Amino acid sequence: MKFSTLTNSLDNFLQQPNIEASPAWEFIQGKAQQKPMPTLFHSRLQRNLVNVINSQTTAYEAIQELRCIVPPMSFVPDIAVVKSERFTDEDGSLQGSPDWLIEIRSPDQSTLDIQQKILHCLSNGTQLAWLIDIQRKQIWVWENQELPLIYADHDIIPSLDNILELTVANVIAMTQQR
Repeated sequence: MKFSTLTNSLDNFLQQPNIEASPAWEFIQGKAQQKPMPTLFHSRLQRNLVNVINSQTTAYEAIQELRCIVPPMSFVPDIAVVKSERFTDEDGSLQGSPDWLIEIRSPDQSTLDIQQKILHCLSNGTQLAWLIDIQRKQIWVWENQELPLIYADHDIIPSLDNILELTVANVIAMTQQR
C-alpha cells in the first residue's frame, strides 16, 4: 500500500486509510515515513520484553506497536509501557506520550531519527526511554529530561517504578529466545 508521503498536517495523516499497514507509518517533522521492517532478532526481543514487563506488573501494560499521538507527531514505538488506567481511547491509539518508551534500532535506521522521537516524548510526559542497539549490545537510557546514559554488559538498566531488574546482557539474550 502506498500513499503520499507529503501530508500537510497531523490530521490529514491520521485520515489516511493505510497508516496501520505493516510496518506502520509515522508522521514526524511534517512527513509521513514508514518504519523499517523488523528483523527476526528485533521481533523476538520485542515480544519477549513485552512478556517480561507484563508478567511483572498490573499497574502498567506493555504493548507492541501502539500508535501514540503526541502533536505534532504520530508515531508507533516498538514498545509503549503505559499506566493501565490511561487506556480510554476507543480507536486503539494513545493520546499523549507513553510513560515508558522502548525503541529497538534496526540496522538501517538512523539513531538520530529515533532520538528525535524520544526527546519529543520526554518533553511531553514520558518518564523513561530506552533505545536498544542490538548490534552494539548497548542500551541508551533517558530518565525524565536528563541526558542519556549508555549501559552495556552486566549493567542493571533502570526501569519504570523498578518493575524489572534486567542487565543489558539479559535484554540482548532475549533476541535468541523463542
